[in-house]
Amino acid sequence: MTRQACPDKTETFLWLGIYTAVLVWSAVNPHDRFTWFLETLPAIIGLVVLVFTWRSFPLTRLTYWLILVHCIILMVGGHYTYAEVPLFDWIRDLLGGQRNNYDKVGHFAQGLVPAIIAREVVIRLDVIRGKAWTNFFVVCFVLAFSAFYELIEWWVAVASGDDAVAFLGTQGYVWDTQSDMFLALIGGVVAVTLVAPWHDRQLAGFNRKQAG
Repeated sequence: MTRQACPDKTETFLWLGIYTAVLVWSAVNPHDRFTWFLETLPAIIGLVVLVFTWRSFPLTRLTYWLILVHCIILMVGGHYTYAEVPLFDWIRDLLGGQRNNYDKVGHFAQGLVPAIIAREVVIRLDVIRGKAWTNFFVVCFVLAFSAFYELIEWWVAVASGDDAVAFLGTQGYVWDTQSDMFLALIGGVVAVTLVAPWHDRQLAGFNRKQAG
């Protein structure tokens, strides 16, 4: 593989440095410790998976950096809770809105980033032939992943009771679950349309070209 395909050592240490700094910051006096744990757990699990797959199945630079952005979104949400991120309180007040919409940024990322990961896996392993079928699978995967995450939120809420209110982050919006999934769908579509050409250029470094 070419140097362009994967991060070099300097870039890897920079990635880990940013990840660690934001995680430590998010853990210092979070709004609610239980919510912090629930929100940052996927980012921590993600790091563990990346460490164990670093040598056997390294990803493109683009994918690693998108994963980092997603982790940061989770960590910020864990620190403040998704309903109380200050910047989005300011945006809400500026626009005369009714709710803090930081969670929608998170769900958009929940569509875009897993879509790029899924796209990379199916292309490099030659699981699916043809660009159209690959895009179809990736978008379906994103919707399934988003729906499963909503189920996890439901199970946690049932098990934890009132302690999970901040984790759910519905803010009284009756269509919160559906809008979350819709934002994930948009993220998936953006991944297979606008981000895909950039991703393909980096995938070329692995000498794996998509059929069709």
